Amino acid sequence: MESASSAISTFVFWGIALGAVLYAIIIYNNLVNLKHAVSKAWSNIDVLLKQRHDELPKLIETCKQYMKFEQDTLEKVMQARSAAQAARANGDVKGVGQAETQMRLGLGNLFAVAEAYPELKANQSFQQLQARISGLENAIADRREFYNETVNNNNVRIEQVPDVLIARIFNFQPADLLEFSEAEKADVDVRALFS
Repeated sequence: MESASSAISTFVFWGIALGAVLYAIIIYNNLVNLKHAVSKAWSNIDVLLKQRHDELPKLIETCKQYMKFEQDTLEKVMQARSAAQAARANGDVKGVGQAETQMRLGLGNLFAVAEAYPELKANQSFQQLQARISGLENAIADRREFYNETVNNNNVRIEQVPDVLIARIFNFQPADLLEFSEAEKADVDVRALFS
């Protein structure tokens, strides 16, 4: 009778142990899936940022032909572009956010200043580039929202019990949100651009 009880106890023990291992494997696989979802979401933003950065030199060259007295505005856009590229190359999400804020402000200023140049506004290349960059801006905003949602899901999961146990054992790290500064959300002071 005792051997049957011992066999049942052993069977229950191994059943519980196997269940715990399977549960840990499921948690681990879910965390890996979230980690890769964050990487994929960032890659989607990175592609759009690269496309926009590839279009900017064309826009600047088109503007240079008309905007002889606005070199400072053009240079600020290109400096911000360089800073954003450097941050992207280093994988610095916060740096990308800061540089992108400066570039978006510069682009807003550039488009506002372009209002003073009717020949430039009528130029077909300028119109196409402006439309392309504006479309990319909208796509980046959409992807940024998706990226931040994915990062939030990842960061919450690696802090919740029991996931936190597996996350700590396998060194899962939180990801940074892609945030732009409050200055980007402010309206452009068009009057100040022309004074």
